[in-house]
Amino acid sequence: MNFLARILITLFCFLNCAQTASAQDWQEANGEHFIVCFTQDKDFAENLLDKAETYYRNIALDLGYARYSEFWLWDKRVKIYIYPDHASFIKATGQPEWSQGMADYRTKQIISYAWSQGFLESLLPHEMAHLIFRDFVGFKGEVPLWLDEGVAQWEEELRRKEMKQMVYKLYNDDSLLGLNDMLKLDIREIREKDRVYIRPTRTKNDEPGILFVSGNNLIRTFYIQSFGLVGFLIEKYGSENFANFCRQLRDGKTLEEALRFAYPTYIRSISELEDRWRKYLKESYL
Repeated sequence: MNFLARILITLFCFLNCAQTASAQDWQEANGEHFIVCFTQDKDFAENLLDKAETYYRNIALDLGYARYSEFWLWDKRVKIYIYPDHASFIKATGQPEWSQGMADYRTKQIISYAWSQGFLESLLPHEMAHLIFRDFVGFKGEVPLWLDEGVAQWEEELRRKEMKQMVYKLYNDDSLLGLNDMLKLDIREIREKDRVYIRPTRTKNDEPGILFVSGNNLIRTFYIQSFGLVGFLIEKYGSENFANFCRQLRDGKTLEEALRFAYPTYIRSISELEDRWRKYLKESYL
């Protein structure tokens, strides 16, 4: 699955909640934090359950949420519905033909089908990260889209090396979006994928620049930068500080207030976040 197709799936999952799983002869595989509902192929369901539990522990540790990670127990376990094939998944959920899976934030369900391309390695940890993150920060605070999507992409661990290379290429090509501009950008509203967009940027020499990018490339750049920013905050300053940053957003602080609270001696504004990140890219990738 190419990068843009993955983005489209993520956008669709973010914007649309799953319908209640349609009537099936469901069997269940039960774990500590998950219930996998399936109709056939018990081995696949049990393998999925093992991976989900592993991802759960890893995501909680990565994001500094381990001490808060008991919110998916007993009757609060997340249900993962696995349809027997793509056709039955599409029929039951009403998703477009290219969809491989989806998450429902309200009911804490993840829905896909057996052996969907990249499901176990990418889509499952991605959507789980969305659910864990939103369980932690809620929907009321000033949580920027780049943070939500960056967290989900960061947890696709098998793709981190590839994504880091993409971040560096944007930096090396002077193609990073300006961070203040990125905060105002809602890529979910971009409908004209071939239209040329004009966006401000900064060069490696700290000079102002202008980007001319198609809608497709603008969406792609936004996602790559989202990954890069979250990775920077976690790798440079640690998971506990990152969790503290997210808690401040959850509790009603603005983005800059949360940054100042969590990183008081390093990042006190959006411009300092951008400066520190660019310095980190220069030191890490050159």
